[in-house]
Amino acid sequence: METLILSMAVLVLAQTTFLTIMKVRQRNPKVARGSLLLDTSAIMDGRIVDVAKSGVITAEIIVPRSVIREMQLLADKADHDKRMRARAGLENVRELQKLETVGVTIVNDGLVDAGGVDERLLNLAKNYDAAIATTDFNLNKVAKVVGITVVNVNELAQMLRTQHLPGESVEIQLIQPGANREQAVGYLDDGTMVVVEDAKNMIGQKLRVEIVRNLQTEAGRMMFAKKIAMRPTKNKVKPAPAFHSDQLKKESTKQSRFNKNRNNKPNRNQNKNHNKPSSAEDSMVALANRK
Repeated sequence: METLILSMAVLVLAQTTFLTIMKVRQRNPKVARGSLLLDTSAIMDGRIVDVAKSGVITAEIIVPRSVIREMQLLADKADHDKRMRARAGLENVRELQKLETVGVTIVNDGLVDAGGVDERLLNLAKNYDAAIATTDFNLNKVAKVVGITVVNVNELAQMLRTQHLPGESVEIQLIQPGANREQAVGYLDDGTMVVVEDAKNMIGQKLRVEIVRNLQTEAGRMMFAKKIAMRPTKNKVKPAPAFHSDQLKKESTKQSRFNKNRNNKPNRNQNKNHNKPSSAEDSMVALANRK
């Protein structure tokens, strides 16, 4: 009996110790100094996977369990777009875990309190001197205010875009009217907006334009361009077929015989048509014959 009681006491003590260790781990998740914390928006965006594949990221990538839980809730929503983006985000986490160029760790940061997932990310980043990767505009601003390093995927994409200088020509598809009634708007392959002057009547067509100037805005870079004037093509005159000298002689001889026979043939209607006025066509024929 004493042995049974002792065994139960040891079992209860072991279970209590295990629960205590788990609570400590939840309060103090394993986040290495200088790591990169991913928020929900950066994971669902997907471009962070391509950046990690390139080998640019050398720090350890940390995905908090609260972020995965948030994507799981979104994946069960009725909204189709949010559901598909959340499912793609969960798949992106799996892609990151498969990479050999970077280390990926999922930490159990406990249940989210009233501050939400963003507040939990800010606390983790501040406590462990980690950076936050995000595409969320508000989280980006708040993190910078409290002194946390932010890797904004949108800003990174803007910096890596191809620079088109004024005077260069590009081909774009015009898809919508601009702010001015004579403007049309198209986009480059990297998403840069191009505003073309005097091109509203060409919406729906591909057009080669010349870049006039670049403008950097908070939403990204945009360009202003003008249409490139197309050079008119001259209609080529088809040369007349060349005749051989022998053929020319035959044609000349045939024409001479025809004129001779025509002149020798008596004209029976000459007296009848003598007083008849000639038409304009007859006058032109007569003039050509005299020549």
